[in-house]
Amino acid sequence: MTATPHGGASTSRRAFLAGALAAGAAAAVSPGTAFAAAAPHGTAARPDAAVAPAAVTPSTDVHIFYYPWYGSPQVNGSWRHWPQGGLTPPNGIASNFYPQLGAYDSGDSAVVAQHMTWLRQAGVGTLITSWWGQGSYEDQRVPLLLDQANAKGLKVGFHIEPYTNRTAASVVSDVNYILSTYGSHPAFYRDSRHGNRGAFYVFQSLYISDWSPIESVKSQAIVLTQTTDISKAAHFGGMYTYDGIAAAQLPDWSGVDRFCKANGLVWSPSFGPGYIDDRAVPGNTTPTVDRANGATYDKVWQHAITSGDGGSAPAWVSITSFNEWHEGSQIEPASATPPTNPVTYMTYNGAYGKTGTAAQSAYIDRTAYWVPQYVAHHG
Repeated sequence: MTATPHGGASTSRRAFLAGALAAGAAAAVSPGTAFAAAAPHGTAARPDAAVAPAAVTPSTDVHIFYYPWYGSPQVNGSWRHWPQGGLTPPNGIASNFYPQLGAYDSGDSAVVAQHMTWLRQAGVGTLITSWWGQGSYEDQRVPLLLDQANAKGLKVGFHIEPYTNRTAASVVSDVNYILSTYGSHPAFYRDSRHGNRGAFYVFQSLYISDWSPIESVKSQAIVLTQTTDISKAAHFGGMYTYDGIAAAQLPDWSGVDRFCKANGLVWSPSFGPGYIDDRAVPGNTTPTVDRANGATYDKVWQHAITSGDGGSAPAWVSITSFNEWHEGSQIEPASATPPTNPVTYMTYNGAYGKTGTAAQSAYIDRTAYWVPQYVAHHG
């Protein structure tokens, strides 16, 4: 994601992942062990694009990163996040794709209700909401998000972002605040198979060296560190990657899975349909992951399902993302007829053989195809 921390300059998730993680945090089995790429699996047969997907029971073990940080003049009083990259909404937005819902506001109840409808349709049971500190814009969106998720039978976990002056101690305070403020809500995610604890993913966790303070919240929270370097997992309750760019190379995650199982941790490998942030970060020269009309998404899903030790499925999987439009990693429906001025946009046209309006929800529909396969493999 391309994030704008409170009080800070815009930073790119890609820049972080290409720097800190590539520099040494990607050792999957032990320090000094290379992060190996696995041989690609064959792509599973695709369902007939003309056939509507069957209803899927959402799995709470399937998580998806969700961004409640968008704003519009009609609801928020001004544009928020969409103008990144020097563009002027509603026609010019900081994305190479254009939402089916337009340049929406995360505080619009109708928008959030539609998001929950799509997530349920996709079979995703838990959304992991981007959270930038106590009282932040994203924190203020949580009550609406919980209520709308509950209306659709979905759950909500938290992605604690690198807000200004974040420390291990402040994250402990954050976890306690979230638990006391939102923990009694019926949509608050708790994993019954792991002590009925909530999920707290911590982005850029390697920027803090001593995480011993989080031991105090372990009984109530599964706090995940963003790395595959098992030497960095001390004090955490789990590990995840977020990085959809690396996931497209089908890395060998079996050692991480083995380590997590042996040490009572939760492993949640992350993957997504593609990546492009050229409009949000003009002039960048870092890689783009082509969606390849859906072939990329199929490839990473199939890999994730069998990526555990011995070819088993991981405890959770985390999709990057539902609506990180800045990085083009979203599965949220994109308009088949986006504006053409002042910029042009990509569409999902051709994904899984779909065209026009049928293609708008191609990645929602395809997620609904993969979730039952994960559940069946997961047991």
